[in-house]
Order: sequence, then C-alpha cells, then structure tokens
Amino acid sequence: MDLIDDPTPGGNAPEFTVSELSGAVKRVVEGEFGYVRVKGEVGRVVRARSGHLYFDLKDDRSVLACTSWKGQVAGLSVIPEEGMEVVAYGKLTTFPSQSKYQMNATEVAVAGVGALMAMLEKRRKALAAEGLFDAGRKRALPFLPEVIGVVTSAQGAVIRDILHRLRERFPRKVLVWPVAVQGKACAPQVAAAIEGFNAMTPGGALPRPDLIIVARGGGSIEDLWGFNEEEVVRAAAASDIPLISAVGHETDTTLIDHAADRRAPTPTAAAEIAVPVRLELMAAVDGFGGRLRRGASEAVRGRRQRLTDLARALPRPEVLLGSAQQRLDGWAERLPAALRTAVVKKRATQAGAAAGLRPGAVRAGIAQRRERAARLGGRLGPELTRMAARARERLAARAERLRPALVTERTARAGERVAALGARLEAAQRGQGEARARRLESLSRLLGSLGYEETLKRGFAVVREGEALVTSAARAKAAVGPLEIQFADGRVVAGAAGPKRKAAPKEAPPEQGDLF
Repeated sequence: MDLIDDPTPGGNAPEFTVSELSGAVKRVVEGEFGYVRVKGEVGRVVRARSGHLYFDLKDDRSVLACTSWKGQVAGLSVIPEEGMEVVAYGKLTTFPSQSKYQMNATEVAVAGVGALMAMLEKRRKALAAEGLFDAGRKRALPFLPEVIGVVTSAQGAVIRDILHRLRERFPRKVLVWPVAVQGKACAPQVAAAIEGFNAMTPGGALPRPDLIIVARGGGSIEDLWGFNEEEVVRAAAASDIPLISAVGHETDTTLIDHAADRRAPTPTAAAEIAVPVRLELMAAVDGFGGRLRRGASEAVRGRRQRLTDLARALPRPEVLLGSAQQRLDGWAERLPAALRTAVVKKRATQAGAAAGLRPGAVRAGIAQRRERAARLGGRLGPELTRMAARARERLAARAERLRPALVTERTARAGERVAALGARLEAAQRGQGEARARRLESLSRLLGSLGYEETLKRGFAVVREGEALVTSAARAKAAVGPLEIQFADGRVVAGAAGPKRKAAPKEAPPEQGDLF
C-alpha cells in the first residue's frame, strides 16, 4: 500500500474528539501549574445574578480571565475594582466551552500595599486598645490662639498655604518647626518637634504655642508612612497643647489623625479651624452691640409705657390725703381743749384724794391694822401651838397602838416626818408674822411718801377752820371763826375774821384750787 496515495489527512496521527482534547489540556494545565499567585491590574469586573464574580487581570501585553464563585466571594478580603492593582491567588484551570484558560481566584489583596495595610491595621488596633484614640483624651481647641506652632517642611507649599490662610482670616504669630515629611527621618523629627513645642516655658523668650498644627501635602501610603509610626502617635497623644492633624488630602488617613485633638482634611482647612474670621467677629460684635442697644431701648420704652399706664390707674394724691388732712385738722382743733379738760379733771381727782388723806384718819387706820394684826397673831400663835401639840399627842397615841404591828424603821421614819411637819409649822407661823410686819412697814412708808406732811416741807401750808379744810379764798373770807394754818414745823392760829359779809353776787365757779 502506497502511503503517498493514502487519502486520509494527517497520516497515522491519533484522532481526538473535542471534549477529549479539552479534557487533556485541562489536566495538563492544572497538573503543571496548580495554585499560583498572579499580579496585575483589574480590568473588566462583572457580578453575575447568580452571585459569581468575573474579572480580568491584565498587564501591558496579556489578559487573564479570573472567576470567584458565589461561596468564595464572601471570603475575599478585597473586592476587585476596575483599575486596581492586585495580587490574586487561586488555581489555574481551563474553560472548555470557550477554549480558554482562566484562574479560579480564592483570595485577592492589594498589590504593593497589602503588607503595609495589614501592619497598619494591627498597629491601629494595638494603640486603640491602650486608649490613645479615646474621645475623652481629646482637648478643646482655643477659640483664638495667640501663637500657633506648625510642624511641616519649610520648603513645601504647605507652610505658604497655612500662612496665607491665617493672614486672610485672623493674623497670628506662627512658629515653624521644620521637619522631614517623608522617609526614615520623618517620624523621629515630627515626634521631637511636638515634644519640643510642649517643652517650651510659657512667657519665655520664645513664646509657647497655644495650638500645634502637624501638616503635610498628599502622597502615597509609603510617602505618608512616617505619620503612622508609633512614636509620632504617642507624641501627639501625650501633647499638652491642643493639636490639629492635617496630613495628606481628604481621602488620606494616618494614625496621627486618630490621636490628634482635631483632624483637618487639608493643611488649608487646618488654618481655617485654628482661627475664626476677624471680619466676621467684628460684624458679630457690631450686631450684638446693636441688638443690645435695641433691647435696652425697647425695655426702657416698655417700662415707661407700663409706668404711664399704671399712673393713670392711680388716684390723685389730693384725693388720697384730703380726708386724712381733714381729720388731722379736726383733731388739732380739739386737742388744746381736751388737754385743758384733762388737766382740770386730774387736778380735781388729786384734790379729792389729798382731802381724804387726813393725818388722824391715816394714823387711826394704821393703828387699827397693827392692833388687828397683833390680835390675829396672838390668837393664831397659841392656837397653832395647841394644834401642833394635839397632833403630836394623836400621833404619839397612834404610834403606841401601832408599835407592835409596825417595824421600828417605819416608826422612825414617821417620827422624822412628824418632826419635819412640826418644824415646817413653826416656820410657817414665824413667816406669816414676819410677812404681816413687813406689810405694815411698807404701808407706813407709803403713807409717809404720799402724806401731805412731805408737801409741807417744800413750803406749802394747810388752812383749816376747825376740822374743815379751807381750799379757796372765798371760803376763807366766809369763815366765822379763827383760821388755823399748819406748816411743816407747827401750826399757827390766825386772827378772827370780821363780821360776816353779805355774799357777793354769784359768779362763775373758779377753777379747782391747788392743794399746794
């Protein structure tokens, strides 16, 4: 048989079906490569309704299709997004239906920063567990700091932006502490700057800042890594001066942001947080002043109107005082006559009382009271004595009858009580006699002080006609017998009066004469 003339294409090569060839390729690929790690940029990303995730990894020359099944997607630490550079880990396989190979990705991590991010998260959790990020440690920022300390690079645009913003809003004194803002020297220099500002003496030659701003422009995570170092975070947390962190742009977050008292999205925003706007403050002060003046004016106006309204409701002063003044005038007119009448009545009462105080009657009354007291004392004394004797006899007789039945101690106590009662009885008798004697003496002194003899010693005299008192000139002129005049040192009889005259026409009775 001539091989050249054999009509079968391919000669003696074995035949495979499509499925057999696809299966053979699948076994070769999976056996040769197995699980691999592939780095690339994420291209097309599709999330199927079934929950499976399909995405492409590509570089500048090739594309690798990747698949994560529904159960695997939930375990991915990073969900791929288009344009993200990642490292995918999974098993290399084929997809016979479309004659292509692909990778079943079971893990996806960000390329380049995966290890840094993991270390950063671990450090953040450790420092947070120590309480360095607690809200209770954060201090309030001063409303208007006198001196602001800025920790940043002296050559960058950050310090110019901060100074320009402060100059626009409210110019303040600024102390700049130059530091490296990336690289190995960044962390120790930033920590030393924060500690150096805190070590300054208030009121010294170089003023101590009232506020610290740590600032840096944006950059990659590697560029900003110095602000994630532990020594920087601890220095920021231990600062006694309030601190604002302004590292990176709005989307950049470092560990110093958590330890600072306030985080600013940008260095310019940090300057805006540090000081208020001067013009706004001045406008607010002017507004407050205007409101105060208007409020005071309105208050005075309202009170004046209220006072006017109340004054209208009050009665006039002459209406309130008219009746009182009229009563006062009436009493003022009646007062002199009332005083004269009262004086006349008092004089009449005094004259009557003095007329009743005759020396003989007073002496007789005192003598009678003394005699009565003596008789009462004389009768009361023997009677009390007899009563005491009879009581003692009765008690003695009863004691004799009760002696056999009573204990000697009780009898002795009874005898003591009897003796005490007798002593009290005698003391009461003596006390009553002494009290009556003191009463008589008191009455005698009262008589001496109230008697007219004391008045005679001051130059006055008593005129009598017989035993009758002569108290007026008319009575003396009408006397038919001699008049007796009593002075303090004795009595004198005046000559007999002339014949009885005819009574004069009756006149108005004179005022009551004065005894003295």
